[in-house]
Amino acid sequence: MPRRTNRPAPAVRSGGRRLVAAALVSAAAALALTGCAGVEYRENICGGDEYPVLSVGGTGSACVPDGEEPPAGYVRYPEGKVPQRVDDKWDVYWDTHTLDEDGDIIKAPDAG
Repeated sequence: MPRRTNRPAPAVRSGGRRLVAAALVSAAAALALTGCAGVEYRENICGGDEYPVLSVGGTGSACVPDGEEPPAGYVRYPEGKVPQRVDDKWDVYWDTHTLDEDGDIIKAPDAG
């Protein structure tokens, strides 16, 4: 008596490959449309040719063109404590802190 084997028909196997290929194409398209899911975009504090400055005694800030001094009433942030992106560690910190006239870090008077 001949032995029977349970092999899938060739059409089924190639159909499975088509299904896998279609799934991979769909996944690639979804990734392209979402713009690399998991990567969060955060806006820069200032433009490429500017640096941020802090208002003395308040939490206001501004951007000054590179090579220029801060305007009256503004100072450079202390080295190592300069915000780079909106809502980064230092941007959040300076919402409740400021610099006094002597350059000392103090709790901002207008902080809640």
